[in-house]
Amino acid sequence: MRILRRLALYALAAWASLSLNFLLPRLAPGDPAQAMVARFQGQLSPEAVVALREALGVTDAPLTTQYVDYLSRTLRGDLGVSAVYFPTPVSDLIVAALGWTLILTGTAVVISFVLGSLLGALAAWWRRGWFDSVAPPLFALLGTFPFFWLAMLLLYGLAGHLGWFPQRHAYGEHVAPGWSLPFVVSAARHAALPAITIVIGTIGGWMLAMRNNMIVVLREDYVALANAKGLPPWQVMLRYAARNALLPNVTGFGMALGFVLSGSLVTEVVFSYPGLGYLLLQAVQGQDYPLMQGLFLTITFAVLAANLLVDVVATRLDPRIADAVERTP
Repeated sequence: MRILRRLALYALAAWASLSLNFLLPRLAPGDPAQAMVARFQGQLSPEAVVALREALGVTDAPLTTQYVDYLSRTLRGDLGVSAVYFPTPVSDLIVAALGWTLILTGTAVVISFVLGSLLGALAAWWRRGWFDSVAPPLFALLGTFPFFWLAMLLLYGLAGHLGWFPQRHAYGEHVAPGWSLPFVVSAARHAALPAITIVIGTIGGWMLAMRNNMIVVLREDYVALANAKGLPPWQVMLRYAARNALLPNVTGFGMALGFVLSGSLVTEVVFSYPGLGYLLLQAVQGQDYPLMQGLFLTITFAVLAANLLVDVVATRLDPRIADAVERTP
């Protein structure tokens, strides 16, 4: 029953996202067909302009008819045709770019979450020590800097000045894409610096949250009982304190994914990384409304899916959450 209620809530959020994604481009001035006609400087015939408008989904039909047609096409996976990369379908472009973004953002988010939670637990366990006095303020300060500023600083220092990392793109120019060792090594080297940027910008939040949660949990009676039993300190810290203190971090993981994903979009632009962020920049510059709609929809659904997954994981970590929801009228 609880799962059905949560699924209904996420379905409602998905429908609202679809509706907003349909309305916002139509409220903006101009359309992608006009932008392409202006780009060709009058070289298109009237018949070609009409065919182009139909291919890009720009019609004079009533708004309700357009809305029903938009929902029907979207549910079939048809997101339209890109104006910038005409006549390539939007879905093909997003699938190609989504893989790069998932590799970059997914790796960076997991590293940041695990490392930040671990450092936060250690800071609380060694409270008022030198590590607790230095690490949390330092990482919190780094987290206040914008992603693009950190990206440009690391790009200049580690890639441009020291030459430790490649400066742009997702793999080397002389490497053929494929599941080969040279390509994997080249892709990893190109993704390292953007991933480091995301980790540095987000690790402070996870660390501070975990430290504060741990300080509260360490005062609980079951932690005192575990110490009284003579259990090893590492077992008390990880199994009794850290596991319960981690729950708020896990529940906030889904919401944080949206902010991390938006920050990674800017990071991709700085490093010319061929992910969703770089593709979104091309869509905005070319007034490619179908591509922008598809990208916004992909990001929204990714955040909703992450929240649903986090909800399931949080229930597994603490069954009391499911019991409390079941008792809620």
